[in-house]
Amino acid sequence: MLKGIGASEGYGIGKVMLVEEHSLEYTPKVVTDTEAEIKRYKDAVDTFVQQTMEQAEALKSSAGEKEAEIMQGHIAIIMDPFMGGEIEKLVAAGTCAEAAVEQMCDMFIGIFSATDDDLTRQRAADVKDIKTAMLSILLGIKEVKISDAPAGTVLVAKEVTPSMTAGINKENIVGIITETGSQTSHSAILARAMEIPAVLSVPNVLSQLSSGERVIVDGSAGEIITAPTDEQAAEYETKREAFLREKRELELYRGKKTVSASGEEYELCCNIGSPKDAGKAMDSDGEGVGLFRTEFLFMDRTSLPTEDEQFDAYKAAAQILKGKPLIIRTLDIGGDKEIPYLGLEKEENPFMGFRAIRYCLKNRDMFKSQIKAILRASAFGDVRIMFPLITALEELREGKALVEEAKNDLRNSGIAFNENIPVGVMTETAASGVIADLLAKEADFFSIGTNDLTGYTMACDRGNSDVSYLYSPFQPSVLRMIKSIIENGRKNNIPVGMCGEAAANPMMIPLLMSFGLTEFSVSSVSVLKVRKNISKWTKAEADAVAEKVMAMETEKEITEYLSSII
Repeated sequence: MLKGIGASEGYGIGKVMLVEEHSLEYTPKVVTDTEAEIKRYKDAVDTFVQQTMEQAEALKSSAGEKEAEIMQGHIAIIMDPFMGGEIEKLVAAGTCAEAAVEQMCDMFIGIFSATDDDLTRQRAADVKDIKTAMLSILLGIKEVKISDAPAGTVLVAKEVTPSMTAGINKENIVGIITETGSQTSHSAILARAMEIPAVLSVPNVLSQLSSGERVIVDGSAGEIITAPTDEQAAEYETKREAFLREKRELELYRGKKTVSASGEEYELCCNIGSPKDAGKAMDSDGEGVGLFRTEFLFMDRTSLPTEDEQFDAYKAAAQILKGKPLIIRTLDIGGDKEIPYLGLEKEENPFMGFRAIRYCLKNRDMFKSQIKAILRASAFGDVRIMFPLITALEELREGKALVEEAKNDLRNSGIAFNENIPVGVMTETAASGVIADLLAKEADFFSIGTNDLTGYTMACDRGNSDVSYLYSPFQPSVLRMIKSIIENGRKNNIPVGMCGEAAANPMMIPLLMSFGLTEFSVSSVSVLKVRKNISKWTKAEADAVAEKVMAMETEKEITEYLSSII
């Protein structure tokens, strides 16, 4: 058995087709006829755009309109004036087109890869795919095509890119296995869109499997069973049928309210990273956006976005939501999110250092520009402002004071905005949990960020394998912190949501219902599952579960109990 990340649920049984990558090695050379080399680069761009437009059209039919936008986004990146201009400068200085493309792409890949945010890291994958395609064109290498794969094929590749999947016949592909990728990678997004079971990030899988070998792909558990017996094949065929039946049942929850078995209503929103993602949230039947990460506006460039550029993005998201709530988190940089042009100094411990609200309050002009853009967008929908990484009451007060300054500027300019725009706090530190009673008196809402809250409360880095065993939202200390935050919000009559990954965990849901959470914000693919899981519990049943859990002393005891009743 091989293990990886279950990125697209379901079960597939078929024969392996290895997708080997062509070598993109070349010998850099100094160019003397720079005009001819620039023309060669521009011709490659034209070819890339034509091929990518064709792939986007093919993806529309095989995966859907939203997935095709991935390819359209690649065109926007390669046509970006800054990227093209810098590549042409390098070529004009004597660099060959291949090396110039690689140098600029690698710069952006490095910027985007330096973050722990999956959505931002995905931009690195976009640029990597562009680099591969452009080098293939410049070197005259034909792209890998899998459109001729026979029925019952399990694709095995280092990475399944959008360009590879453009011509895929999804009826013939029963599973996907890759050596790289995550839940939010394009391989995962495309596999889910085409409803193909996928297991990603399986180390050295290309060297461990052979073409024609029979395997079972368990996209739910993230497992690959090699050389399965007939009994195992029959067992997984039964699982596959049950999975498909359950998937059909989930559609029954589309268009319905999010209600417990005893009638309590909840708000079920989505986490997004761009205006396009707001469309995905609506397509998934989300009831709004509980977290709009604004970092993407600042990271995909070499200078600060203008107020107008930010306003256009926030307005677009608000209009897509058509009056549903849109919580916009102000710039959360530092820690694992590096933006080179901002000139942040290297720190010994960046997660404990100059980041998020701390950076913004020291860079007031930049911060005020973002707040004004959000305020202007509030004239077009139910927009709300949320400050990240609040650890002291003074930070909230200073942020709110800046909001008032921005309001005055807009009033004086005659620009419309919501005078009563809610301003909330992302409670994601132990400090914010401990002073939740104070913050709740001056914040309009809370949203619990369980990813950072768990790390800060447990003083552990989830990326450090030596201490990752401590990183769990079911640690008694973390659960007590979550409960306290929600209770203090309720005492002060402000809504409390959760935008961390734990909000979609079936084991966490009855606890959150009992504690009094009012809003769940999850990934778009999780909406119907969360709605279904909430509908299973009465408030009394959830209270009984929470009472037992809060009396337990260890994470192991808690998770074993919860997994036994889910």
